[in-house]
Amino acid sequence: MKLKKVLAALMVVTMTAAMLVGCGSGNSSSGSASSGSSSSGSASSEGAAAQEAPAEVQDVALKVWCPQNQVDTKTMEQQQEAFAAAHPEYNITWTTEIVGEDTAKEQILKDVGAAADVFFFANDQLEELVNAGAIARLGGETETMVNETNAEAVVATAKVGDALYGIPFTHNTFFMFYDKTLMDENDVKTLEGIVSKDTADNVYNFYFESAGGWKLGAYYYGAGLSIFGPDGSDLSAGVDWNNETGVAVTNYLIDLINNPKVAYDGEISVSELIEDHRLGVWFDGSWNYDLYKGILGDDLGLGVIPTFNPDGNDYQLLGFYGSKCIGVNAQSKNMAAAVAFATFLGNEENQMLRYELSGQIPTNITAGADEKVTSDPLAAVIVAEANTASVAQPTNTTFSTRYWTYANAIPTEIRSGEITKDNVQEKLDAFVSSMTAE
Repeated sequence: MKLKKVLAALMVVTMTAAMLVGCGSGNSSSGSASSGSSSSGSASSEGAAAQEAPAEVQDVALKVWCPQNQVDTKTMEQQQEAFAAAHPEYNITWTTEIVGEDTAKEQILKDVGAAADVFFFANDQLEELVNAGAIARLGGETETMVNETNAEAVVATAKVGDALYGIPFTHNTFFMFYDKTLMDENDVKTLEGIVSKDTADNVYNFYFESAGGWKLGAYYYGAGLSIFGPDGSDLSAGVDWNNETGVAVTNYLIDLINNPKVAYDGEISVSELIEDHRLGVWFDGSWNYDLYKGILGDDLGLGVIPTFNPDGNDYQLLGFYGSKCIGVNAQSKNMAAAVAFATFLGNEENQMLRYELSGQIPTNITAGADEKVTSDPLAAVIVAEANTASVAQPTNTTFSTRYWTYANAIPTEIRSGEITKDNVQEKLDAFVSSMTAE
C-alpha cells in the first residue's frame, strides 16, 4: 500500500467530487449488492427531503451494529432519522446495538443470519468475513462513490482482489498522546527519552498496551522485521521475528514492560491516570481524542509515535495502518435498504458529521479537505503518522487467524514472567513455528 497517497488525500486543498451515491438490491445468497436507487445527503440536510411519496410504503427492519461513540454522541440516531426522512418509501424499524469495529467479525461469525444488516468493522477482518460469506459485495453507484471519493490506498483496504466489500469512513491507526505538564516535545521524540524523564514517584512515564498485538507490532516492524514479507501477503517469506534483531527487540520489551515507570494495560486505565496528571505518554487513536481532550484540555499533546533503540540503532516505531469501514450483511433480508443506509453513512456529508461529533478523520477526499479538518491538529498528526510512522496492516487470512492470538501472548507472558531473557530465543522460535505451521 502506498501510504503517501493517504497523505495526498488528506492534504488536498481543493477538489470537485461527483458524489454518485449508490444503494443496492441483491440476492442475499450471492453476497453481492447491485446498483439501485440513490441515497445522498447528511443528517443535517436530508431531513427535509423533497421526494414524492411512493405509491407503496415498504416495511423494513434494519439492525445496526456500531461502536459506543456513535451512540453516546447521538451520531447514529441523527443519521437514522435523516435517512428515514429522505426515504419515505421505507417504514423503518431500527434496532441499534453497540458492537465495536474491533469485535464485529467475532460477533458476526457466531450467527451471520442473526447479525446486523449494517455494521462497522476494521478492515483487517475483511478477508475472513468474505470467506465466510458474511459480507455483501458492493457494486453500482456505491462502488463508484467509494472509488471516486477516496484515495486509492484507502479503497484498497476495503477490497479483496478487485471486489469491494466495505465503505471506508475513517483512518485506522494510532499515534502518540502526551501530558504537556509532564513531557515536552523533545522528551517524546524517543522512547528512551520518555522512560528516563525525571517525574514524581506516583507518575508513570509511559503506558504499554499491546491491543491484542495491534500496537505490539510497531516494535518489530519498526526494527525492520516482518510477517509474510513487506506487505504481509507472501506466505513463502515466512516470519523473521526470531532472528538476532527480534531477540533484541523482545529483550527491550522485557525491560520496558517491567520498568516501574511504565504502566501496563489492564492493571490501571489511561483515563484514571491522566485525570491526576500521573501519565506522561500513551498511544491511542482519534476515536478517544475527545475523551482525553475533555480531561486534559490544553495540556494534551499529540505527536507521531517515537523512535526506540533496542540494539544500538535508532528505529522509528511503525504502527499498523488500515481503515474502518461500513459493511452489509450478505444475508440481510432487506438488502436494498441496508445497502442504501450503509452508503448514506459513508458519504461525504455524513463523514463530516461523524468528524464533528466524534472526531473521526474522514477518508473522503473532499471532506478531508474541509477547512475544519485541515486546520485540526488531530488531522495533522494522523497525516504525519501515516506518512512517516506506519506500515500497511496485513489482511490475509493466515495472518488474521494466527497473529492476534500468538502475538498478544508475547507481552502477556513477559508480564507474567514466562518470557525472560534466558528463554527469549526459545519463545520466539515457538511464535514463528505457530505462525508458519502448515
